Amino acid sequence: MERKIETKCLHLEEDEGDCNHYGAISYPIYQTATYAHSGVVMSIGYDYSRLKNPTREHLEKVVATLENGLNAFAFSSGMAAISLLMEIFQPGDHIIADSDLYGGSIRLFRNVSEKNGIQFTSIDCCCENIESFISENTKAIYIETPTNPMMNVTDIAKTAEISKRHNLLLIVDNTFLSPYFQNPLDLGADIVVHSGTKYLSGHNDTLAGFLVTKRNDIAEKFAFLIKTTGAGLAPFDSWLILRGIKTLGIRMEKSQENAMKIANWLKNQKSVAKVIYPGLPEHQGHEIMKKQARGFGAMLTFQLESKEFALSILKKVRMIKYAESLGGVETLITYPTTQTHADVPEEIRLKNGITESTLRLSVGIENADDLIYELETVFSETERELYG
Repeated sequence: MERKIETKCLHLEEDEGDCNHYGAISYPIYQTATYAHSGVVMSIGYDYSRLKNPTREHLEKVVATLENGLNAFAFSSGMAAISLLMEIFQPGDHIIADSDLYGGSIRLFRNVSEKNGIQFTSIDCCCENIESFISENTKAIYIETPTNPMMNVTDIAKTAEISKRHNLLLIVDNTFLSPYFQNPLDLGADIVVHSGTKYLSGHNDTLAGFLVTKRNDIAEKFAFLIKTTGAGLAPFDSWLILRGIKTLGIRMEKSQENAMKIANWLKNQKSVAKVIYPGLPEHQGHEIMKKQARGFGAMLTFQLESKEFALSILKKVRMIKYAESLGGVETLITYPTTQTHADVPEEIRLKNGITESTLRLSVGIENADDLIYELETVFSETERELYG
């Protein structure tokens, strides 16, 4: 019987029945840079931690299992993972990328990857005709779904059909839903990207990134590049992510439950112009999400009636923290204009719908009533301050 993902978060099946590592339940932190050998060409399987480390290797096996992949590779951050991913392409290669991506990805593509000769075309992958943008040198399609921060939903299976028809790689950033709610490889993607800093860690206490694939040829390229560039995740950080994954399921379920309650509350506020959450039936990607994912996640974006109202909210929140990042147990509110998407040109931000009145909420696991009470208080104070 195929094990459910809640169990996979806790148990790596291939290790069961063994009492290695002195029977330790928590996988040990192998905090070592190098390894001794008993003789020439008599390696114990580990030579130098830049190449391979037992703690990182165990984490990679867990993440590969969660994504139903063949191999996973753990990096020092999500951006380190994407940076290495770009190294499998050559100067002159062309990538079709969704226009509404995390600002750090856009910054990397525009300022580093393009400098290295890779060409990008940014389009709305959930709505535009992707095939009309494919050219002879196109090598990949790069999407997030849902996107950051406007929560656009792309049909992964449909996009995978296009990529296979044209012999392209389909790369899916799965950070917002985590493998608990969505498995792009099962839908035809070739590579899955994660910022492990977010839901996989879940505690806002470490940075990490992952690349996962089912393809041996791609895995071989990643294995060569990770040892060559030295971008692998450190042992202690690997252990922190392992610890976080143990509670991934219950965190995702609770955060999603809270997000739905807050989304419905926001819909009834006169100062809120729009609530963007895929769990709402009116969201244009709602039905696609029901088809390709097991949940809607805990990220939501909302537009307020003015920039002044948005800035006042950010100034007044107390329990909800005004901070960049997402996916932790604490609820965070973010201002994309000056935080996650500060380096994205204004015309692109506005085209994607990111205005000075846009706020993004990463809903945590607090009691939903407490979160809504804080929002009620902050909204009421702001209304009195601005309107008397």
